[in-house]
Amino acid sequence: MSTEAVIRIKPYHYIHVLDNNSNTTRTEVGPQTFTRQDHEKVVAGPEPMIMIPPRHYSIIANPVERDTKTGAVVFDKDGQAKLRYGDEEIRTEQDPFPLFFGEKLHGKVSPLQVVAPNAALRLRAIRDFEKHVAGDEWLFEGPGTYNPKVEVQVVEIVRAVVIKPNQAVKLRARKECMSRDKQTRKAGEEWLVRTIGAYLPSVDEEVVETVQAYTLTPVKALHLRASRTFVDVFGAERKAGEEWLVTSEMAEIHIPDVNEQVVGEVKITTLTNRQYTVVLDPVGMDGRSQLGKKELRKGELSFFLKPGERLEAGVQNVYVLGEDEALLLRAKERFTEGKENVHLPGDRWMVHGAADFIPPVEVEVLEKRQAIPLDENEGIYVRDIKSGRVRAEMGHSYMLKPNEELWAKELPPIVEDLLKKDVRIQGGTATDTTPRDKTRLVTYRAPHNSAVQVYDYKEKKSRVVFGPQLVTLGPDEHFTILSLSGGKPKQPHLIKSLALLLGPDFMTDIVIVETADHARLSLKLSYNWQFEVKAEDADSADIFQVPDFVGDSCKAIASRVRGTVASYNFDNFHRNSAKVIREAVFGGSDKNAFIFKANKLAITNVDIQSVEPVDQRTRDSLQKSVQLAIEITTKSQEATARHEAERLEQEAKGRLERQKINDEAEAEKARKLLLALQAASAAVESTGQATAEARAKAEAAQIEGEASVKQAQLKSEANKIKAEADMGNVAAKQEQEIFYQGAINQLEIKKARDLGMVESKKFKDLVSAIGPETIKAIAQAGPEMQTKLLAGLGLKSVMITDGNSPINLFQTAKGLVGQQ
Repeated sequence: MSTEAVIRIKPYHYIHVLDNNSNTTRTEVGPQTFTRQDHEKVVAGPEPMIMIPPRHYSIIANPVERDTKTGAVVFDKDGQAKLRYGDEEIRTEQDPFPLFFGEKLHGKVSPLQVVAPNAALRLRAIRDFEKHVAGDEWLFEGPGTYNPKVEVQVVEIVRAVVIKPNQAVKLRARKECMSRDKQTRKAGEEWLVRTIGAYLPSVDEEVVETVQAYTLTPVKALHLRASRTFVDVFGAERKAGEEWLVTSEMAEIHIPDVNEQVVGEVKITTLTNRQYTVVLDPVGMDGRSQLGKKELRKGELSFFLKPGERLEAGVQNVYVLGEDEALLLRAKERFTEGKENVHLPGDRWMVHGAADFIPPVEVEVLEKRQAIPLDENEGIYVRDIKSGRVRAEMGHSYMLKPNEELWAKELPPIVEDLLKKDVRIQGGTATDTTPRDKTRLVTYRAPHNSAVQVYDYKEKKSRVVFGPQLVTLGPDEHFTILSLSGGKPKQPHLIKSLALLLGPDFMTDIVIVETADHARLSLKLSYNWQFEVKAEDADSADIFQVPDFVGDSCKAIASRVRGTVASYNFDNFHRNSAKVIREAVFGGSDKNAFIFKANKLAITNVDIQSVEPVDQRTRDSLQKSVQLAIEITTKSQEATARHEAERLEQEAKGRLERQKINDEAEAEKARKLLLALQAASAAVESTGQATAEARAKAEAAQIEGEASVKQAQLKSEANKIKAEADMGNVAAKQEQEIFYQGAINQLEIKKARDLGMVESKKFKDLVSAIGPETIKAIAQAGPEMQTKLLAGLGLKSVMITDGNSPINLFQTAKGLVGQQ
């Protein structure tokens, strides 16, 4: 909005002027010079006119009313242009036009929408016009240019769907209509278009999806299900829910119809001549599933599983039995083998090799058995499932019979642990971590000079096996577990073992005794022991009569020792401890063994490892006496050692004095010889020094003269080299300066030439870009504008001067005064 009194309106511009007297707004269009009156006000502008180029359009809100015949703008009685408020008008290619007061440009000037081939605009009528009513929809199909209308709304761009080979398009009707294939479709109905090429859906059709064809091969089929009753492309009537297969024999490719559901792809099942399978619920010749039935199919064979069929256990290999193999079979229903061999349900029998075997559907294979090879010391436990009797088979290969099975012998956890340990490693860790096969015969290697007791709970008797020997357990036999005392002092049930070592061996115990003068002592005793028994003895089992022979023997010996020591005072026992303890254990000094008759255990020797007082005061007094004895012995040894050291020191001093005298005599002889040699050397030195000095001076003078001559020669050569080098540097410097100045001159010439070419090209391009007509128009623009300005002021000629410069009007007036 301008507030100036004089407004110069350019061409194709306009302003809105408000007349405050009439309260109306008019539009002034350029080019013109507008002089604003006092009662007028410029409310808008100058604004450029609306220019709509070819193939463009614009939307004008609140457009002016125009005469239906002439197309002129309709004004009211006050001169105000009438507007259609709330309406819109679409204007296309035309001359630039101004907007009247109240009109508004909605959006921008936009190009007309071009609809490409295989595309269309979906249009909707938003008001009644011509033959359409509000809500109607139709397509504007390409190729073409769409001219918009205010009554029509563009809903979307519909593009054609390209149907490639092995594809189809599924369509759905929006409402009841006539499809492009000239068939009446109901609302919601779906169908397929299989024609290859571009397909443009009509206004009442919508594309649901593109359906890809399934390629069928000899090893792949398609499993379909009918969603409702219809006739398929092969002419077969399908009921709702019916399932069937489409194979490559029926068609190479198949596009599922709208009423067909793809359940999945079915791979062909191929059986070699070494395979078979059992099909459950097979489909009969009438195409119906035979529920509950089974069908055995053997190779070589290839087939597709029909809907409802399934494999019982997949494709299985034919059982190939060797000479030492067999199959355990059981009849699931009445089965006739051969002509007369009838098997009732539940019967068990075996088929032995060497042979190939395919089980019928009435028979199930329980397991594949193999003859178990057994060495002389190996065996298995076999149980008869009819009688329940268990026996051991060992020493030969054995094939289980139909009514037999392997029996697992359970052992207590402690026995399982002891079987894995070495009996000679007390409390050791398991040496074999492999789990025991419970069906195998339990064996135990009894170590050398040991005995193992085995008890038969069925026969209720025991047997003793002496090592080295391999102990085997029958089905009802178990090991006798030894629980022995251990530690120092002995504690019960610390050692678990299956084998009883017969010795000789030793055991150590700590016994607390008290002397007659009430001195308590701790004795650490070690006993050598062994069992006085042989394997051929009839009473050899007596060695197991005492469950814990270690604890019982240690208690008995400790009791004897305590009773004997109690009759001695501390000093006597301390001086004769070994004798006292041996008499206590063996019952006298003339005896060398203590035998336990219950289990034939013999104690053959006693070793006293330590005797320590238990009472602190007794221990302190004993320690003092021992220290005193040690101190006396130590002092005696120190005196003897000191006397011997003094004697050795005196002998060493005498030998040292004698050697010193001998060394001084030898030194005097050497000094005398040295003086004689020094005198001879001084004579020789005085004679040769004068001769050497004269010769040295002559040689020095000669060397000095030669050095001066050589120095003069080198200095002249150095001056010559320096002069030549300076001359070369000056010549090279002058050549470089000449070359540099020449290069600078060439660059300046090239720069001036290039600048001239650039300026000439710039002027040429400027003239070419502007054009001769434009230059002409620029040259004439000043005079023409002055002419128009004078014409607007009503003057034909004018001259303006400041009055200071004289003007010759005699010749000038001829041009100013018009010729009559």
